[in-house]
Amino acid sequence: MNIEEFREYCLSFAGTHDDFPFRKASSASDRDILVFYVADKWFAFVNAVAFDFCNLKLRPERICELRERYADIGPGWHMNKRYWVSVRFDGDVPDAVIRSLVRESYELVAASLPRAKREASSEPNCKL
Repeated sequence: MNIEEFREYCLSFAGTHDDFPFRKASSASDRDILVFYVADKWFAFVNAVAFDFCNLKLRPERICELRERYADIGPGWHMNKRYWVSVRFDGDVPDAVIRSLVRESYELVAASLPRAKREASSEPNCKL
């Protein structure tokens, strides 16, 4: 998987959009962070230049299971470790599993939206 494929997959879900929210950061690495949103909530992010790992939001019980199974799933970089994981692209996690985890993250975040935003974001590629 490469950045274009990852981006295309993340944007294939209803109501998603992406942005570089840290364009004014002093660190080049921070400026390269590409965030994927459903409505105004993050469900994934990646360094678009390095493309070495992504961060995904998951249920805490799912995180324990995944970290036991895969060496390249670890605590979420710069995020709440209870809800976020970092998944390395060049490790032992198959692309199909990464796609499945991206979908889980999207669904978890979309389900947490207030009803009005959830209904509005069910339209393909709308920005709220």
